Amino acid sequence: MLSLDFLDDVRRMNKRQLYYQVLNFGMIVSSALMIWKGLMVITGSESPIVVVLSGSMEPAFHRGDLLFLTNRVEDPIRVGEIVVFRIEGREIPIVHRVLKIHEKQNGHIKFLTKGDNNAVDDRGLYKQGQHWLEKKDVVGRARGFVPYIGIVTILMNDYPKFKVRASMIHFLKHVFFGLRLEAIKWITD
Repeated sequence: MLSLDFLDDVRRMNKRQLYYQVLNFGMIVSSALMIWKGLMVITGSESPIVVVLSGSMEPAFHRGDLLFLTNRVEDPIRVGEIVVFRIEGREIPIVHRVLKIHEKQNGHIKFLTKGDNNAVDDRGLYKQGQHWLEKKDVVGRARGFVPYIGIVTILMNDYPKFKVRASMIHFLKHVFFGLRLEAIKWITD
């Protein structure tokens, strides 16, 4: 069972140490948000990094691969390109390859997608009555990947107990690391 001895350490902190820990945690969270927003601006994608959650794109991508996306408006969508898209009514974006493009005379483009490991195209996944995707549905286009690094995300989604334990361990590590830094400062001063 997880020991809650760290609560005793928190109680023994003076106000300055506690404020320092809270500010340190706030700086970490705000730095992560700034990096994420910066990536959004640089890549043009609302989600510049995604994890492949299914095996539908094997052998190109496997479950747990981390994809880096861009979504520049000026770049045309091409057949064979791997896109990440959202479907109305579904929360999780899908990573699939562009199978066909349908271009109207006015320049408006619609396209059809399919997972490399799927037998049929994605029309069965689209909302009822929708046969093509449009550029507005695209979250981004795969530009690079790191294999299996996103498996932690899958474990946290598939096993909620793992998520709680991992969060608790991360929190404890942060608190104890911060306490060690304070002790080192105290010893060296």
